[in-house]
Amino acid sequence: MKVAIFFGSKSDTEVMKGAANCLREFGVEFKAYVLSAHRVPEKLTETLMEAEENGCEVVIAGAGLAAHLPGVIASQTTMPVIGVPIKGAVEGLDALFSIVQMPKSIPVATVGINNSYNAGMLAVQMLAIKDSSLREKLNKFRLDMKSKFIEENGEGIDL
Repeated sequence: MKVAIFFGSKSDTEVMKGAANCLREFGVEFKAYVLSAHRVPEKLTETLMEAEENGCEVVIAGAGLAAHLPGVIASQTTMPVIGVPIKGAVEGLDALFSIVQMPKSIPVATVGINNSYNAGMLAVQMLAIKDSSLREKLNKFRLDMKSKFIEENGEGIDL
């Protein structure tokens, strides 16, 4: 397993599927867990340590409302943590601010509200630094994306 995906509630499953879908597209092994930083902190710590021992290199953590999960995870590991703020109260801004405003020396990379696909993409980019096969897939993905965009929009559009 290269990536661990954590989120605090089963109700977050649909949002977090984007990260899983991205990782699948690139053939990156991952495992997902529903564990709350508030309800089962001991189980979260235990599972995080097991993931690290099993070769996990990047963590994606989705959270809404108080959104402590990514920060709690970041405080317990030196692996990169990517936070996904999940829309709840205040249109998800509370979660965004909670995740992005980490104290000095305990960073959490943060993507847009409900944008777990980009969290998966950021994990792929991190892993591609040392995995040439993955880097080739990522480069091909980008070239294909550009070609498709030009094909669909290059001749202009009728308004």
